[in-house]
Amino acid sequence: MPRIGDMASEDRPRERLAQAGPEALSNAELMAILMRVGMKGENVVRLAERLLSQHGGLVGLLKLSYDDLCQVKGIGPAKAAQLKAAVELGRRMAAASPNERPVINSPADAANLVMYEMRALDQEIVRVILLDTRNRLMGMVDVYKGSLNTSMIRVGELFREAVKQNAASIIVVHNHPSGDPSPSPDDVAVTRLMVEAGRLLDTPVHDHLIIGSQRFVSLKERGLGFS
Repeated sequence: MPRIGDMASEDRPRERLAQAGPEALSNAELMAILMRVGMKGENVVRLAERLLSQHGGLVGLLKLSYDDLCQVKGIGPAKAAQLKAAVELGRRMAAASPNERPVINSPADAANLVMYEMRALDQEIVRVILLDTRNRLMGMVDVYKGSLNTSMIRVGELFREAVKQNAASIIVVHNHPSGDPSPSPDDVAVTRLMVEAGRLLDTPVHDHLIIGSQRFVSLKERGLGFS
C-alpha cells in the first residue's frame, strides 16, 4: 500500500486542498488531513475510506462515540479526538446564528437549522423552534425523547417554552433514526392534536418537520394534519 509521501505531490490531500480548494477533495481525503498518518500497510487515505465504508459514511461517523472510534483499528485516542473535534465544530457551525436572528421563511430554512445534528441521532427527539411575530428565531428546545405517538406524548409540553417566552408561533421537528422521514399514522395524528392546541393557545404551529438521514418531510406541505 503506497504511503502518502510516495504519492505525486498533486495527489496528496493537503497539496490538493491548497491547489484546488477543500471542495475538490473527497470525504476520505478531508479526513486524511485531520488524521495525518495511517498505519503499517495502510496509508491514511485508505484508512479513512475504510472507516467511512464500515460505518455508513459521514452520517455513520457522526453517530460513533469517542470510545467507539478508539476501538477502530488504526484510529486510537489521538485520531479519535481529532475526528470528534471536527464533528463538533461542524455541529456548532451549523447551529450558530448570525448577529441578525435568522428568519424562517420556508420548511427548508427550519430544516437547515437542525438537520446536521438530528439526522445522526439514534433516538427520536422532538424539538420545538420558537419564532417571533416576524418569523425570526427566538430559540429551540428539546421537549421529548422517544417514539412519537398519541398515547405517549403530552401535546401541552410542546407549548410550555413558547408560552413562557411569549413566542408568536412554533415549528415542531422530530427525527426518524431509521433515516426514512416518511410520516407514520402516529405522526399525522399528533400533528392534528398539536395544530388544534396551537389554535386554542393562540400560538400557531407553522409546520411539523420529520428529519431523515438525507432529506426531510414537511407535513404541512403534504397537507397531513393541517387543515
